[in-house]
Amino acid sequence: MNASLKYFFVIKSINILIYNCHMNTTPKRWTTSNKAVYNIGYHIIFCPKYRRKVLSDAISKRLKELLIQKANELDIHIETMEIMPDHVHLFIKSNPVDSPHFIVQQLKGYSSNILRKEFKELKSKLPTLWTRSYYVESVGHISEETIKQYISNQKNK
Repeated sequence: MNASLKYFFVIKSINILIYNCHMNTTPKRWTTSNKAVYNIGYHIIFCPKYRRKVLSDAISKRLKELLIQKANELDIHIETMEIMPDHVHLFIKSNPVDSPHFIVQQLKGYSSNILRKEFKELKSKLPTLWTRSYYVESVGHISEETIKQYISNQKNK
């Protein structure tokens, strides 16, 4: 083996070592499954029917619990959540199999069903808890921090 070839393998080994050290000390941006490597994030906003300000105090606290519970059941991760009196902001990480529409349907349906059973005033004030509409935006790695900051700052407005 000539000197230049040995030098090439030494440099290649160092690069691999540096890469592996870097990968083990920094958090991974992506998730892996047996078929895919992915980093899928969504910024989701939805609101109560007629944009009524009903999501406060005990209802807000219970809604957070229910959304986290359903997210765990769906195997999605809520990175950031902010519940305003008249709307909900979520930043979630999902797998490639679940569509945003499916996720929103599941979160809204589950939370509406339980909240309307537990808080009778929601049944008397609204025909349904949530509107049919929602906002969803896919979030790339570059703007992920911006979305998190935006959601966290919603209460300060």
